[in-house]
Amino acid sequence: MDKKILLATVIALATAPALAQSSVTAFGLIDMSVGSTKTPGATASVLGADSGKMTTSHFGFRGNEDLGGGLSAIFQLEGFLRADVGASGRSNTDNFWARNALVGLASKEWGTLKVGRNTTTLFVATLSFNPFGDSFGYSPSIRHIFTSGTVTGDSGWSDSVLYTTPNFSGFTGSVFVAAGEGQGGRNVAASGTYVSGPLAGALVYQQVKKDGGATPVDDTTVWMGNGSYDFGVVKVFGQYAQVTNDTKNVDYKIYEAGVSIPVGAAKLLAQYGQISPTSGAGRKTWTVGYDYWLSKRTDLYAVAMIDRLSNLSAGESFSVGMRHRF
Repeated sequence: MDKKILLATVIALATAPALAQSSVTAFGLIDMSVGSTKTPGATASVLGADSGKMTTSHFGFRGNEDLGGGLSAIFQLEGFLRADVGASGRSNTDNFWARNALVGLASKEWGTLKVGRNTTTLFVATLSFNPFGDSFGYSPSIRHIFTSGTVTGDSGWSDSVLYTTPNFSGFTGSVFVAAGEGQGGRNVAASGTYVSGPLAGALVYQQVKKDGGATPVDDTTVWMGNGSYDFGVVKVFGQYAQVTNDTKNVDYKIYEAGVSIPVGAAKLLAQYGQISPTSGAGRKTWTVGYDYWLSKRTDLYAVAMIDRLSNLSAGESFSVGMRHRF
């Protein structure tokens, strides 16, 4: 069924009328690596070939149509894939277009409005202010915010409306709402981002009340501050998040610090992060890596991580891999 949906989409896009002021772009990224994974408390490591350890493999289509007067109609259709087994989605439970599926309007004067399934502003800020980006395999920031039982809600929200302001001398703001549609309540978020030369910062608020599935999701509230400064010889990153689980009455403080050091066509990467909860196990994660660019679209990487949960043996993982963008 998934193949039929993709084929129908490709045919429809390929046969659409060619307009002089319209464009459609096909794009994606495939990330494959080999390595060893040992989770905290496990007794043995697992050797394997994995998809998406540094960046979740994905594909998609995006386009725009000039409507005149500086206004454009836009769309995005993006799905995840598991290149190691040739399957769509991050898992068998993902919808086909789980990354983004939206239409909208964009204007330099009035900003951008997107309606559909949108990537969350919390996820964008988290990946933008740590040296390992959106790596679910190795970024302490991504792991602590999105896979450690702290924040609820996915990295994308369905049934959502996202508005982003124009750029005001380096500052952009956004407001984000996902309709509840009878699933426990709605999700809301707001963010502000400032970029000026080597300095960048972002503040994000997010509240999740929408269950979004058969298994109830805890209500959570997040405040997160982010900053980075590029000194040329080294770029430094810092993040602090305070998460309240309103259902379980547990608070989490999350600290992240990292560096990216350019070395010719490569970068040395390092990050430390920790989770300090008011109850339950704390977590500390160290990650180091080397990322070498063969071209603008292709890079090779080697990365290693030590992941510790209170009262459990340390998790130790490493990967050597390749990413190609198209």
